[in-house]
Amino acid sequence: MSDLLQLVVSEGASDLHVRVGTPPTIRVHGILHRVEGPALSADDSEELMRSITSEDHIQHVRERGGADFGFAFADAARFRVSVFKEKGNFGVVLRQIPNKLLTMEEIGIPPSTKELLYKPRGLVLVTGPTGSGKTTTLASMINIINEDRDEAHIVTIEDPIEYLFKDQKGIVSQREIGLDTKDYEEALTYLMRQDPDVVFVGEMRDARTVAAGMRASETGHLVFGTLHSANASQAIHRLLDLFPQNERDLVRQALTLAIKAVISQVLLPCIQEGVGRIPAVEILISNAAARKLIAEGREADLPSVIRSSAAEGMQDLTYNLCELVKAGLIDPKDAYKHAPNVEELKMALKGITTTASGIL
Repeated sequence: MSDLLQLVVSEGASDLHVRVGTPPTIRVHGILHRVEGPALSADDSEELMRSITSEDHIQHVRERGGADFGFAFADAARFRVSVFKEKGNFGVVLRQIPNKLLTMEEIGIPPSTKELLYKPRGLVLVTGPTGSGKTTTLASMINIINEDRDEAHIVTIEDPIEYLFKDQKGIVSQREIGLDTKDYEEALTYLMRQDPDVVFVGEMRDARTVAAGMRASETGHLVFGTLHSANASQAIHRLLDLFPQNERDLVRQALTLAIKAVISQVLLPCIQEGVGRIPAVEILISNAAARKLIAEGREADLPSVIRSSAAEGMQDLTYNLCELVKAGLIDPKDAYKHAPNVEELKMALKGITTTASGIL
């Protein structure tokens, strides 16, 4: 396992897959590469798993089918580990967490989002599919707050803890689900006694967590969270869908007041040598028009607000994809795969302005 982890680090791989019936496999810039050598047997896979997994986590896998935890590979790297059962055998996926926290400019997140880090309260969501860099973006945001705000006590609640922070101007308390607290809801319930200013919730995964996060934002805290959704309008739908139908009107009104921004991103291969992958980003900032649409249940119309509010720091995904293609950073074929409307993107790349997209 040590040799495999060293390979992940030296190759700059994002993931290592260990499973029965195939050689160990690493993912580099989104592409899977099998390590040269024989396929792993059931004993091989279990031995590799046991070399990094505690007995408590192994028991959790036997009882529930899976376990997630953080693992430090000496000083070289940190990994988020997922152990699971597959056809009766153990499998492992390790996601490398970079040691160096990047700036938002290095990640490719627009400077307009930096203003969100100094809000006194509210809810900021970072959304996207699995592997889109949501946690990396949020970790960079938390790091900026830690560096710049000497009044900020930052509390992170994660499952498991990924990036490790050192106190700078602010102080950072990091709590891990299963180790330091039972679940997200319990951690958020007792949060008010810990004098927090900024809260990072690893995942808005159920109604109780979302409700507790909104309550925290309403009582004077700046709350950051992640959510799996393709865009800003879908993020609002996803949050509301977590609640029973008879509660959604009240939740909608609370969300209208709480939400400050939704940042939605996808990672695409960069065609410039040595860069790897870069994000395409959509940004919704809660202004009067956006709040009105959310309150009225018209989330489907939010893209029109985004397209008409670039001066306020908002950014349309189609526009950003167009910019990245024109800058020679991504292949048009990859841009089309993630475009909300392929025809609009094709017209934008030809310099044609359409009323629908608002792209110049």
